[in-house]
Amino acid sequence: MPDYQAPLRDLRFVMDELLDYPAHYARLPGGEEASPDVVAAILEEGARFAREVLLPLNQSGDQEGCLLEGGEVKAPKGFKAAYAQYVEGGWPSLAADPAHGGQGLPPSLAMVLNEMVCATNLAWGMYPGLSHGAADALRHHGTDEQQATYLTKLVEGTWTGTMCLTEPHCGTDLGLIKTRAVPTDDGAFEITGTKIFISAGEHDMAENIVHLVLAKLPDAPEGSKGISLFVVPKFLPNEAGEPGERNGVVCGSLEHKMGIHGNATCVMNFDGAKGFLVGAPNKGLACMFTMMNAARIGVGIQGLGLTEASFQNALAYARDRLQMRALAGPKAPEKPADPIIVHPDVRRMLLTQKAFAEGGRMLVLYTAQMIDVVEHGQDAAEREQAETLLGLLTPIVKAFLTEVGFEATNEGVQVFGGHGFIQEWGMEQLVRDARITRLYEGTTGIQALDLLGRKVLMSQGESLKVFTKQIHKFCQAEEGNTELAEFVRPLAKLNAEWGELTMGIGMKAMNDREEVGAASVDYLMYSGYATLAYLFARAAKQAQTTLVEGTDDAAFYRAKLNTARFFYQRLLPRTRAHKQAIEAGAESLMALSSEDFGRGFEL
Repeated sequence: MPDYQAPLRDLRFVMDELLDYPAHYARLPGGEEASPDVVAAILEEGARFAREVLLPLNQSGDQEGCLLEGGEVKAPKGFKAAYAQYVEGGWPSLAADPAHGGQGLPPSLAMVLNEMVCATNLAWGMYPGLSHGAADALRHHGTDEQQATYLTKLVEGTWTGTMCLTEPHCGTDLGLIKTRAVPTDDGAFEITGTKIFISAGEHDMAENIVHLVLAKLPDAPEGSKGISLFVVPKFLPNEAGEPGERNGVVCGSLEHKMGIHGNATCVMNFDGAKGFLVGAPNKGLACMFTMMNAARIGVGIQGLGLTEASFQNALAYARDRLQMRALAGPKAPEKPADPIIVHPDVRRMLLTQKAFAEGGRMLVLYTAQMIDVVEHGQDAAEREQAETLLGLLTPIVKAFLTEVGFEATNEGVQVFGGHGFIQEWGMEQLVRDARITRLYEGTTGIQALDLLGRKVLMSQGESLKVFTKQIHKFCQAEEGNTELAEFVRPLAKLNAEWGELTMGIGMKAMNDREEVGAASVDYLMYSGYATLAYLFARAAKQAQTTLVEGTDDAAFYRAKLNTARFFYQRLLPRTRAHKQAIEAGAESLMALSSEDFGRGFEL
């Protein structure tokens, strides 16, 4: 069975030294509750829960899967008991508003815990995962009555939430949905339709399930402008606010999937189910985006967690597995062969995983600070800037961290060789589980269009400038630091090129809108590498400063510098290929007719 140790030392480096979380929390209202001692205790207890409770259920949950009988779903053995411990420990309410029963701690703290959950049992983590997004949607858009009925239950974790968007004939293009909402005499609505790919749509782990459903009213405008949002509980709450009559929503079937077998991915049938309008009529998509944006960050964290899990187990195997001798001569002459960690190519794979894990952690925690400020910041200008940065970084977190997460889990299998392909080692499960992260909550292609089309070009590049100005100021401040030149000089050049590349795409798009779609994925990946380059440069500076000042943990800081160096020398050059592909434009992509794609194999 794979093992896992929460990377608490690296978390402390990023939170306390690199991003100065103690000062960040001190500026937030109520942030004094997140004292260093409290944060340390939460991280340590979260690490214990993840390793001792969730990790042992990961492989068994994958092998057992979920069982559907008579419209009721049973989660794998141990999942329900683990969830009860999770609720009893107060984890669902960690960052929720005290007005709704929450503990009022910063959202970023819950995101740190989320990495540990994703690293140890992604399928289990998806049961409570969407509850936070459902609670956010109701907190921002629900009526007082809806908040009183559903929000406290979601916050305490006794009820869980879902997000019901996708239908058999439409995924991203939600304007095509067919689910209908017909008004009734009592002010409610009858919801009828079918939703697919609904994570945790039905299970036996909570008392009730609160579905947030997109549907169209009878007089709704065509397309996405005619979508409304409804709350549709599995059990209708009674006068006491407890689960009462069963609603007209059932699980029709479970999907048979490549991975995340322990999570119930459901086809949900709504047959005149009683629902209640959330927000204004025909404004449901805007309400749902509150939930979707949180979910996209959450999926990026899934990519990070799986990267860390794969790296840790590949590293342990590489230290133990004996194969051949080092090319420069025996490294372990007392043994019949050297451990494979001495071989350069194995080191390349391990360092790739390590760099993506550490870089991804910096990106998530940097983004998490933006979420804290948007939610709780007192200064209007600071909140506005944080919201701009969050909008820019969200598609990068979601898509880049899941793309490189899939790469990292593949490298983990490769380090194990043939053993990685065998189920008992658990490495192939990480690959299967990682594959979905590039798809749900918006594919990489959709995130790329969001980044380049909506966030960058539609703002005339202003959102990008907010971030690149930060990078520019860092490079200016460190221009005379010769010890940091290997990072600062290429970063400054890359930062300037990022703006030029963006302008070039924008100019081409004025004549041909297809240029945006042609460039988008390469642009997103370029942006991801550039963002990690900035964060690694800052980490290198912090490590360098600490080593000069003197420390008892010099090995940690030397490793941090070497990992940053590896990223710059071996991974950052990938931006060259992305730049060249972007500049090639749309012509070769669009030249082939749809008929010509099949030339050579038609019957």
